[in-house]
Amino acid sequence: MSGLTHLDEDGAARMVDVGAKAVTAREAIASGRIAMSATAARAIADGLVKKGDVLAVARVAGIMAAKRTADLIPLCHPIALSAVTVDFDLDDGGVTVTATARTAGQTGVEMEALTAASVALLTVYDMAKALDKSMIIGGVCLIAKTGGKSGDWRRTP
Repeated sequence: MSGLTHLDEDGAARMVDVGAKAVTAREAIASGRIAMSATAARAIADGLVKKGDVLAVARVAGIMAAKRTADLIPLCHPIALSAVTVDFDLDDGGVTVTATARTAGQTGVEMEALTAASVALLTVYDMAKALDKSMIIGGVCLIAKTGGKSGDWRRTP
């Protein structure tokens, strides 16, 4: 019908059959940012947020989210992740998160990396909202992916 992979010939949603695809090593890196007041950023850096260690909790939340991506995104395949990392860069204006997901499989891990980054950012908001309700989450995007039929891809500046 439209050439879209998640639609059948009648236009109904479907999960793509990846059974004939080769198993390859795959990696995806996603990033995003939460902007906040300098006061909130300092409280996170100094460990003074009443709910606890914001970045430690956000890291675990991001990893858990990557593992549950297929439960959240209806047409995603459940995949066995070999690794997920969630890293933070904290500065006076907020926190940038970078999430990396890896697998050896028949489909990519872009959605897992994007989900990890998004949920980590949402967790930072949840943990620090008492300090700054005007925080803004944005810029969530795929930075790079490797493996699979379409090969490697990297965002250009």
